[in-house]
Amino acid sequence: MAQIKIYGLREYLDPIKPKLSDVIHSCVVEALSYPPEKRFHRFFPLDAQDFYYPADRSPRYTIVEIGMFEGRSAEAKKRLFRLLFERVGEELGLEPEDLEITVTETPRHDWGIRGRPGDELGLGYEVEARKT
Repeated sequence: MAQIKIYGLREYLDPIKPKLSDVIHSCVVEALSYPPEKRFHRFFPLDAQDFYYPADRSPRYTIVEIGMFEGRSAEAKKRLFRLLFERVGEELGLEPEDLEITVTETPRHDWGIRGRPGDELGLGYEVEARKT
């Protein structure tokens, strides 16, 4: 399971939401062996007065927060980061300095999904990513 939140300035984030969602999803599917039909993205376009960021970032500064079940290898998460930096740069022209990614992992029993605790749910896919 992966829930993804994307934050950025409204004027820059709104025009790229569909493409950015596609790029992020392709990276998650590839790096984490995630089912293609499972896309859970939420966008938070912010007004300038609601989004403060360091002076060494541009107004295109974007934050991607990924919440997921624990169990993926460090290698799988690093692969995800590398794919995101590469593809977001290539397909949307966002510089690495303007993309920040965090992963927060929680045990499956800390999730409630489709009326059940996450550890009692049949997922149909493996959480532990294969080593690459």
